[in-house]
Amino acid sequence: MDFALVVAAAALASGLTMFSGFGLGTLLLPVFALFLPIEIAVAATALVHGANNVLKAALLGKWADSALVLRFGAPAIVAALGGVYVLKLLSGMPELWSYSFLGRHAVMTPVKLAMAALMAVFALLELHPRFEKLEFDRRYLPAGGVLSGFFGGLSGHQGALRSAFLAKVGISAQAFVGTNAVIGLLVDLVRISAYGAILFGSRIPDLAGSREGALVAAGALAAFAGVLVGRRILHKVTMAVVQRITGGLLLLIAALLGLGLV
Repeated sequence: MDFALVVAAAALASGLTMFSGFGLGTLLLPVFALFLPIEIAVAATALVHGANNVLKAALLGKWADSALVLRFGAPAIVAALGGVYVLKLLSGMPELWSYSFLGRHAVMTPVKLAMAALMAVFALLELHPRFEKLEFDRRYLPAGGVLSGFFGGLSGHQGALRSAFLAKVGISAQAFVGTNAVIGLLVDLVRISAYGAILFGSRIPDLAGSREGALVAAGALAAFAGVLVGRRILHKVTMAVVQRITGGLLLLIAALLGLGLV
């Protein structure tokens, strides 16, 4: 049951990330948390997310807009380190409230509440007809990189905010997914290293050779399959479809975060 659920979640979420640029970590973390201690679940999700981005960058990196990678990615990398540091500071902060929902213990924290509000705003920008033609001037990209990178290090939700900016700078669907993949990989390399050094210490290597390690490997392989399937239909997808998928997933994840369910 545990392997089947992890494989299904990883494959589906990975396929969605081909078009939205985010979703794998957000959807996979709750699944890992069902079977692993939460700190190991975070590490496992980060490792699968990073491995997935290695493949995506290798397949799609040729379409990346190098100017966007530099202007958005460099600030994101620096800000991700700040996010990891703040995560360490907030780790002992008390929860705001908690409740039970369909047998699941839901917990609301200040980080989840802030992320839910931000994602809801970006979802409205994606889905409301008034903002359909809205584009961000590229001079705001460094600020977007800082925001995305910071929350990537803080909670792992880097892709949603990154996609909200990149989807509005006037690039093709292929350039969007290629740029997203390269920036996501760069930030993952930094935050995984920081998690290991600051948060998890020697616990990450303990995954190797264990049942938990097998779950991570299964998730990574399923995520690879999702990328390969998604790549085959990428040329059939328009940027308008990408923006609607992005907005819909942003709104869904914002609601789940706001309810404390993820």
